[in-house]
Amino acid sequence: MNVTIFGTGYVGLVTGTCFAEMGNCVVCVDVDADKVAALGRGVVPIFEPGLAPMVASNHDAGRLTFTTDSALGVGHGEIVFVAVGTPADEDGSADLSHVLDAAKTIGRHITKATVVVNKSTVPVGAADRVRAAIADALAERGESIPFAVLSNPEFLKEGAAVVDFMKPDRIVIGSDVELGEFEIEATRLLERLYGPFNRNHDKVLHMDVRSAELTKYAANVMLATKISLMNEFANLADRVGADVEAVRRGIGSDPRIGHDFIYAGCGYGGSCFPKDVRALVHMAADVGYDAEIARGVEAVNERQKSLLVRKMAGYFGDLQGRVVALWGLAFKPNTDDMREAPSRTVMEELWAAGAVVQAYDPQALDEARRLYGDRPDLKLCRTRDEALIGADALAVVTEWNEFRSLDLGALASVLSCPVIFDGRNLYDPGMLRAQGFHHFAIGRAGRSDAVHG
Repeated sequence: MNVTIFGTGYVGLVTGTCFAEMGNCVVCVDVDADKVAALGRGVVPIFEPGLAPMVASNHDAGRLTFTTDSALGVGHGEIVFVAVGTPADEDGSADLSHVLDAAKTIGRHITKATVVVNKSTVPVGAADRVRAAIADALAERGESIPFAVLSNPEFLKEGAAVVDFMKPDRIVIGSDVELGEFEIEATRLLERLYGPFNRNHDKVLHMDVRSAELTKYAANVMLATKISLMNEFANLADRVGADVEAVRRGIGSDPRIGHDFIYAGCGYGGSCFPKDVRALVHMAADVGYDAEIARGVEAVNERQKSLLVRKMAGYFGDLQGRVVALWGLAFKPNTDDMREAPSRTVMEELWAAGAVVQAYDPQALDEARRLYGDRPDLKLCRTRDEALIGADALAVVTEWNEFRSLDLGALASVLSCPVIFDGRNLYDPGMLRAQGFHHFAIGRAGRSDAVHG
């Protein structure tokens, strides 16, 4: 099948590559000529396990091409996916300008019946606006060409996006089939495209477009809520002398709750949860509803990102001149993405307090350099051990596997203060105490040093 993807960001590139892997002929369109040229050379702009070799092999096989030529892309695709960014606007709402620009472009260039699929995360009602933008562009041309607009939200986890796409737990297809026979045909065509990913059992969930659009936001806000709620429990545990890890095991054993997304820590970040929570709050306000729980989820998360620095200030007092070794810059392991990462809040608050940060991350050093440039209070280190040299304390912000085991003897010899601020509850408090370390974790006051923050 001939497939076109507008956008070569995280979602667009993974989507296009995985469709090509299944034998489809995919053209990815992007306005960024430098990115398109780099992709054509096999340079993938993001770190995602398994993605780069898959891009290279499908490009070499001629199934995956990259272009800035919108007309070529629209003409190629039986199905045209819109997978461009929807960044948060200043008021928290989702900015649809890129989506609508893509829709207008499609309307200016379609010459045959076309299925248009919103893959971008868009607020409820966006499909209507995309449909109107395409119709307006066709009217300006004096053309009447059949097209349908469907919703097909993505549910990809950064760090496992290729696996998630190749082995989805659900495939949501939103269509308004009452609009006409072509919408029914479009839905069947999209379902056929997903056939290779849907062989073991039926994973396709059909619903109307608006329900599909809301499903994406509901999923992300639900997961963000679990994280913030667990962080609320952790903050309470610190104050009452309980151990949130024991609490986590106790509630996670309940199958109605489960073990996923109930790990306390120093907050969530990334490209999805923060902006989607805010977008849902704004979407609700637009229709006169106060999404109080979602507002609370965001407030708890913003407060949680500052917790490690508050614990440091409680331990050291004045942070002026202190040197902090920071392990982890990406918002989660197996990505180089620092969008709204807790590490950014930690570093920026340490700098404001006069501290110096020596940071290491297995993948995100270049992104940190791009974001912050050269500054005297930031040293980007090539190894985790280099970050420790001359440091007063260690702060762990991202739970990369290589941070899970510590050489406590070496750590004690290099840190000027035997103190660890464990933002992901990676370490056993009893073991660290036995080795003479002060250990400040999240919600483990019953088993570690009690500075609550």
